[in-house]
Amino acid sequence: MAVRGLAAPPTPWSKNLAEPKIDPTAYVHSFSNIIGDVRIGAHVLVAPGTSIRADEGSPFAIGENSNIQDGVVIHGLEEGRVKGDDGQSYCVWVGKNSSITHMALIHGPAYVGDNCFIGFRSTVFNARVGNGCIVMMHVLVKDVEIPPGKYIPSGSIITNQQQADRLPNVTEADSSFAADVIGVNQSLKAGYHCSDNASCLHLIRNESAGVVSGNGSGRDRSYAYTGSSNLAPEIVQQISDLLAKGYKIGTEHADARRFRTGSWRSGAPIDAKNTGEVIAALEACLRDNGGEYVRLLGIDPKAKRRVLEEIIQRPDGPVAQKSSNGKV
Repeated sequence: MAVRGLAAPPTPWSKNLAEPKIDPTAYVHSFSNIIGDVRIGAHVLVAPGTSIRADEGSPFAIGENSNIQDGVVIHGLEEGRVKGDDGQSYCVWVGKNSSITHMALIHGPAYVGDNCFIGFRSTVFNARVGNGCIVMMHVLVKDVEIPPGKYIPSGSIITNQQQADRLPNVTEADSSFAADVIGVNQSLKAGYHCSDNASCLHLIRNESAGVVSGNGSGRDRSYAYTGSSNLAPEIVQQISDLLAKGYKIGTEHADARRFRTGSWRSGAPIDAKNTGEVIAALEACLRDNGGEYVRLLGIDPKAKRRVLEEIIQRPDGPVAQKSSNGKV
């Protein structure tokens, strides 16, 4: 189940009883602990056993699509601030699409940029980690500014700026690894949301029974699907066919103004390969973007091109049936 945080207790340096502000599309596990002025963005996952306490230094900000994994501690000193990407002062800033992994410590004043990976049991204290950096396991980053796009090997101790400036650049393989972690954790978020929804669980259980298509084609059990869904049956079949061909599934969404200008926003990645899990993630996406247009994407990862663009939700609700040409 999801849980919401607590107000910070009154202290000599703060008596305003600030409470967390958590976007409704985020998932905060009931075994996590969030206290004080913590601002959690859209599609964030906060896993069990985390402690995010803005009861001394504050505020904290965690950007959209980021994930805070099991055992992470985020805390901060009363004094010392960093400038967030919105121009305001924060004790701790974590950007968009970043992974703070198991048992890591982010202690403010600290800034972690967009698309960053902070590895297991690593510590960032009184430091800035630029966009696109990958900090591996058991690393200490203290009193420095890491330039964007740098790779910090496991076991490194980076405590002076000369060390930070000599770090190697992130490779394409490193970036792919970090993106995969984001995708997996977004699938986990969708699964946690699904676990709170009885009808969604029913869909997964139906598929887990191992349904095979009834046309005698012998298609792989992993892609066959007979559960109920708010999606049109033709769209569910289309998703199964795309997955069977090795394509990836993505989404975009737009409000009425952006729809008129063709300015779509990318949705959270869907890394699942099982049809039921993809359907659950799409159902969560539709709920998260109620009242907006949502477009289903089929993506060929080898050719790096789209093979399908299909509107599956309009502001008045899910589309009743798939369009005839599969393109919008």
